[in-house]
Amino acid sequence: MSETDAGEQRTTVKRPPDLLAGHPSTAYFWGHVAGSGTVTADGIEVEANDEPSAEVLAAIAGSSGDDSETIDREQTTRTYAHDTSITRTEETYTVSIDGDSLFGPSGPLGLPVDSEGNYRFAAFSNHGRELLRGLLEGCGTVCFKSSSGTVGISFVHDSRALLEEIQHLLSACPVDAPTDEIAETSSGGYWFGVEDAAAPALGEWLYETADETGLYAPTRRRKLERSIEQVTNQ
Repeated sequence: MSETDAGEQRTTVKRPPDLLAGHPSTAYFWGHVAGSGTVTADGIEVEANDEPSAEVLAAIAGSSGDDSETIDREQTTRTYAHDTSITRTEETYTVSIDGDSLFGPSGPLGLPVDSEGNYRFAAFSNHGRELLRGLLEGCGTVCFKSSSGTVGISFVHDSRALLEEIQHLLSACPVDAPTDEIAETSSGGYWFGVEDAAAPALGEWLYETADETGLYAPTRRRKLERSIEQVTNQ
């Protein structure tokens, strides 16, 4: 967590005083949790894009420094949401956070995500960029579309309500980010895409402050930057 992929020093991320209050770290954390996490009264499990991202999420949640029992690393074979006949194998990192250490002995008194699928993002209204970055890394996809020479950004999730909330957040961000209608995937979930012409500006805005905060997944940022470079260099 201390170094970037380029060997430069990465901003150290610490746990904020209140995980349920507005803060760049909490916005990023709960974006990840909503996008790729499971919340119960016993705790949280959330998937990260890479090891540095997993370490950041563990640090925000208050890891004491030894992440061996907090972060689980394994290889997973997944199907593409838009075409289940195509699979890819990748390393996954799951951050597990015990409910007692996360919320204290009184338990979870209030969660941004609950079992009914209600997403309580109002506390993070002043940190929309970090929230959307966490959501993109949690349930978003980024690619270069060689057929059209454009950048593709889309969001995929089992919860239509979450995708509707993401569309609302995108409509409120300072860059123009129109989206397609939400559609069903072949695997039974839902997805929508950002219009291709708007994707590069949105991607640049989302990661503009990443180095200052340390709140990002290096693999996801590299993939987005490479896709934007391919469009620019055409």
